Amino acid sequence: MPSAQKIIVIGAGIIGASIAWHLQRKGADVTVVAEKVGGVATPNSFAWINASWGNPEFYFHFRRRSMAEWSRLARELPNLPLRWCGGLCWDLPEAELDAYAAQHHGWGYGLQPVNQNTSAMIEPNLAEPPEYALHVAEEGAVEPVAAAEILLKDAGNRGARLLSDIEVRRLLTENGRVTGIETSQGIFQADHVVLAAGAGTVALAASAGIDVPLEAPPGLIVHSRPAPKLLNGLVMAPELHMRQTVEGRIIAGSDFGGTDPAGDPEGAAEELFGKVKAALKGGEALALDFHTIGYRPTPKDGLPILGSVDAQPGLYLAVLHSGVTLAPLVGLLAAEEMLDGASAPQLSAFRLSRFA
Repeated sequence: MPSAQKIIVIGAGIIGASIAWHLQRKGADVTVVAEKVGGVATPNSFAWINASWGNPEFYFHFRRRSMAEWSRLARELPNLPLRWCGGLCWDLPEAELDAYAAQHHGWGYGLQPVNQNTSAMIEPNLAEPPEYALHVAEEGAVEPVAAAEILLKDAGNRGARLLSDIEVRRLLTENGRVTGIETSQGIFQADHVVLAAGAGTVALAASAGIDVPLEAPPGLIVHSRPAPKLLNGLVMAPELHMRQTVEGRIIAGSDFGGTDPAGDPEGAAEELFGKVKAALKGGEALALDFHTIGYRPTPKDGLPILGSVDAQPGLYLAVLHSGVTLAPLVGLLAAEEMLDGASAPQLSAFRLSRFA
């Protein structure tokens, strides 16, 4: 019987955790190496699970399939903090909202136009319910750090190793192939190295001579102290996207990815939280607890970079901004590609080679 393939996953955010979990389920010998359990970008995510907004049709269907994979993952891990709470959206002018609705309805998305009375029924604590909005019942949210921790714990229970508080300094190569990593705690060898390190991907890939065209724009998100229930689901209002977490925090950004605080994060956070309080009945009782500034790992054309690297066999890239939505599907397909040796047709548009 052949020995299990040794695979190192660099990064313990939602993408690294999902890939590690799926690899372990398929029988790989998995080691996760990270500076921080939960990752760097993942704790700063709005964590909206969706197939909305500005996607070409093939990418819409990819994202929608991953929404279904979240349901599959929740069946296997029943304690996953996932809620299909639906979203109420009116953050575009009415004509653009109608065009978006027509397009996505034609693709099979469950959009429902709603009036002010229905909006108020869906979200009774909105101070000014929109006169016209779209309700997408199938969208949801997950608590991303808790989800990553659950995936890593379950993978660990099945034999995966998690090495945290470790700095990965560079990729090791031999005869044109990635063979392992050098870290602050020594050298580790592997058959495959998965680079799921978010914005840290660029420097580590460069250590093996690989250029990854990645941007990392900042995004400010505010977090209230835990409060009684004020929101039922996701709210996408003009210049204010909000949801309430499992522990009762209202989290919000000027959009779901957060926006650049422009040199004054404290002032920007106070201003944004003022909008949150004004948007909700009972919002005056909310208290700002903290704000985060996440650096979203975003390939320059906006699409994920996924797959093995032709110039350096043994290296598998997984870098994308839609990490929370796509985590379960990326984990599934990456594990299949590495362990089964076949390219997934669904990932053909996402290879690094498209930038050559």
